[in-house]
Amino acid sequence: MEQSTAKPIRCRGTHTCLHPHPLLFQAPSMSRAPRDRHAAAVSKAPGQPLEMVEVEVAPPRAHEVRVKIVCTSLCHTDLTFWRMKDFPAMYPSILGHEAVGVVESVGDHVEEVAPGDTVVPVFLPQCGGCADCLSPRSNICSALSYRPGLMPRDGTTRFSLAATGEPVHGFLSVSSFAEYTVVDVAHVVRLGGSALPPEKACLLSCGVSTGVGAAWKVAAVEPGSTVAVFGMGTVGLAVAQGSKMRGAKRIIGVDLNPDKFEIGKRLGVTDFINPNDTGEKTVSQVIKEMTGGGVDYSFECIGSTSVMAEAFESSRTGWGKTIILGTDTAAAPVSISSSAIKRGRSVTGALLGGIKPKDDIPVLAQKCLDKELELDEFVTHRMGFDDINRAFDLLAQGKCLRCIIWMDGAEQKKASA
Repeated sequence: MEQSTAKPIRCRGTHTCLHPHPLLFQAPSMSRAPRDRHAAAVSKAPGQPLEMVEVEVAPPRAHEVRVKIVCTSLCHTDLTFWRMKDFPAMYPSILGHEAVGVVESVGDHVEEVAPGDTVVPVFLPQCGGCADCLSPRSNICSALSYRPGLMPRDGTTRFSLAATGEPVHGFLSVSSFAEYTVVDVAHVVRLGGSALPPEKACLLSCGVSTGVGAAWKVAAVEPGSTVAVFGMGTVGLAVAQGSKMRGAKRIIGVDLNPDKFEIGKRLGVTDFINPNDTGEKTVSQVIKEMTGGGVDYSFECIGSTSVMAEAFESSRTGWGKTIILGTDTAAAPVSISSSAIKRGRSVTGALLGGIKPKDDIPVLAQKCLDKELELDEFVTHRMGFDDINRAFDLLAQGKCLRCIIWMDGAEQKKASA
């Protein structure tokens, strides 16, 4: 499908919503260009508050889609890159990668989505035609390589500061902290006629899909099995819920925050270990005592190499499997005994929980509608776009799981009512 009438959009900090009801999305009118100005929260320096500035969003090129963001949420990965001083962090940039929106316009050769479609942008592409996308053994598309801050096909950016024309880098091929963004069609998942509320669809863009997917596709947790989850943030809690859905009989949550146990219990956690309360014993020693030798599946959801090693030590000799989901930004090596490997234990990792976005996110959306997958527990805060820096503060202080940021503050008030 070709859309040749799209024009650059200039974004600033006043808001109007093309979709007045959070559950029912209507197509933007193609008879006129969207209004001239919209907002973007731009990161200009490490650890400094995001600045609401005017940006121009270029029209989508071939194989690209321009999306009006309805709501977005904040992930620990955003926090990590916001604090980062060196590459792959880039400045100025527009962060954000967990969101839901509506297609405003499309470039040449885009056929799977059209203006008005509800879509979830994802950081992991699925072109559908490469060897990896065609294989059930991989979700790492080999046709589109990741280019930090840039579009995957031509290595340019679609954002610029309206005041100066200075280019603004993208983030993880999504950049959802803006009222409009441009993403490659391989990075969008069409939700079709799903009646899933936007704030729930938003969660499927990254964190929840990663955790549930890891339990279902990477570990393939078996009924009656034992599971340990290191780190009970959104990903870890989603692992717990996914493991419960798969029939695990015992799910041990490990976290320094005792408040996580209550929400964990509601999502499937049966036991809780606070590393500060184990005395002279390591967490792995406690887990082995609790389970008679170690868990069948051990998930690391923090991004610490020392915790990765401890998660591995908590797995059972013979068949224990450790799944690494956390991201260590230093990419440091993990110390694991070769002898333990030879005794049947294994370790693997996954991006986005091993799911293929276009195939599996619609399935997860249906499970939400069928009440098989619970998402309400993950949403702890809601606010308007102008309050995005407060969302960073809450996440940095460990006071929230997911904060839903509505691009139109009126929707936030409605959702909170």
